[in-house]
Amino acid sequence: MLASVCLVTGAIADEPISEVKYACADGKSIEATYYPEKVELKLSDGREMTLPQTMSGSGIRYANADESFVFWSKGNTAFATEGDPNTPTFADCVEQPKS
Repeated sequence: MLASVCLVTGAIADEPISEVKYACADGKSIEATYYPEKVELKLSDGREMTLPQTMSGSGIRYANADESFVFWSKGNTAFATEGDPNTPTFADCVEQPKS
């Protein structure tokens, strides 16, 4: 009897699910490219980072290893915290219409 083997490559995991631009309070912005288990962020202050998805009670949560930077998104809104989880540094972010 011959056994069939199905190989799955990482190509699917590397395909973006969606790309979203958020306008935030204080003239800040976030560009987020969502993947199945991570997000790539471009912040209006020039920083770029890739964060893995982490456990969340509501919405989708991404954080670096020491959780000094946490990005949350839910529906068409998002925010980011740095250090103090109760003080967003990118607050009141709302998805912008695609151009």
